[in-house]
Amino acid sequence: MTPGRLSDIQRLAWLRLARTETVGPVAFDHLLARYGTPERALSALPDLSRRGGRAVPLSLPPREAIEQELEAGEKLGARLICGCEPDFPPRLAALDPPPPVLWALGRAELLSEPSIAIVGARIASAAGQRFARQLATDLGTAGYVVVSGMARGIDGAAHEGALTTGTVAVLGGGVGDIYPPEHDKLHARLAAEGCVVSESAPDRRAQAKDFPRRNRIIAGLSQGVVVVEAELKSGSLITARLAAEQGRDVFAVPGSPLDPRSKGTNDLIRQGAILCEGAEDVLRSLAGEARLRERDRGYDAEPPADIDADALRERVAALLSPTPVSRNDLIRAVAAPTSAVMAALVELSLAGRAEFLDGGLVAGL
Repeated sequence: MTPGRLSDIQRLAWLRLARTETVGPVAFDHLLARYGTPERALSALPDLSRRGGRAVPLSLPPREAIEQELEAGEKLGARLICGCEPDFPPRLAALDPPPPVLWALGRAELLSEPSIAIVGARIASAAGQRFARQLATDLGTAGYVVVSGMARGIDGAAHEGALTTGTVAVLGGGVGDIYPPEHDKLHARLAAEGCVVSESAPDRRAQAKDFPRRNRIIAGLSQGVVVVEAELKSGSLITARLAAEQGRDVFAVPGSPLDPRSKGTNDLIRQGAILCEGAEDVLRSLAGEARLRERDRGYDAEPPADIDADALRERVAALLSPTPVSRNDLIRAVAAPTSAVMAALVELSLAGRAEFLDGGLVAGL
């Protein structure tokens, strides 16, 4: 689809496709490339899911539900930014694939500014919070927007340190979902002076499954991610991993080996993360950053007409298992054109027989 500002009708269809059951970012990206417009993709969905082996017909979201989401966003004063529109954040647009939509409450222009993410422990030490707050202030003074997740601890401290220079909060729930509740005043200031963003519907309450998507956007909006205090199984380490997969710099603040909140950051340094003792370490690393390159899908979305699609789909399904596998490895194993394998995978995912995962992985269900 040609990039540009969408009409109200096109925006509704775009959001309706994005909210359709089993249509995640990978399937959305493929369907839009293959069919050209969200309207044509929506028309094709029932047949595609049937071909994939779906027992119960795929139901599309009612238009009324999409209209209600748009009205809820308008009531909050939020903006819906679709992936093809000119003000969609360029660093998010470079992801493979990018999120289809983003709700923004506040100063949406901050999303395209140079930015650094600061994340870390919810139950953070006083010293860790002080460090995060000062780091955010220093990076803001140097011209960077600070991105975080508005969680307790390090996230909240990072936002507080950058309120006067520019900060973006990425939420798991909708932009109107204030969590934790004690951050109600911080949320109000972020909406007025910074920006609050989310992939979710504006009034959606956050669920556990929403936070990996939130972490992906935190990493995707940023040129680098700084982790301040994190245990070995911390969600902050997921954000760091996603940033590394996206080709972004990962920084970690070292800490005492006696503090469990330092084990994750110390391990990141052990694995090659850049040691961060202050803003100068971040600024020095980013000084020579290469210009962001546009994403290249690398294949024609339309499968060849001479392929036996039914037989290929079942070959692909037989190679899948609950253990995730790289899509590239799967394509090599099938020994068929990329476009045909991706078409088969999308049909299987629409049928609930496959799932696209972060890092270019796919698994059978």
